[in-house]
Amino acid sequence: MKLKLIVALVSNDKTDTVVDAARAGGATGATIITGVRGEGLKPQKTFFGLDLAAQRDVVLFLVVETRARDILERIRDAGRFEQEPGAGIAFQVPIEDAVGLTTQLPTILEEVDDEI
Repeated sequence: MKLKLIVALVSNDKTDTVVDAARAGGATGATIITGVRGEGLKPQKTFFGLDLAAQRDVVLFLVVETRARDILERIRDAGRFEQEPGAGIAFQVPIEDAVGLTTQLPTILEEVDDEI
């Protein structure tokens, strides 16, 4: 089974919406890393050295390759990445191998079988 890792960098107020959208597309779970910082084309303003940028989260999804593009597009739409500058980004990378998926494997296999 081929897997993809989808990485989404989103403002923390959109994290739950993005996770829900990914789950609706077939993602069986997510890992959320909170409180990260990033900087786009235009650096955020500061006030007396305090960063005024909104808190960001990194959300990781390990998904079946056949569902990856649909999930990525759902994340884009839910997070409004194309409509709101700085709303977030998401990308996917291939996974060569993975372990520790025993609890999720039956669900993943069932969903893949449904598509065949």
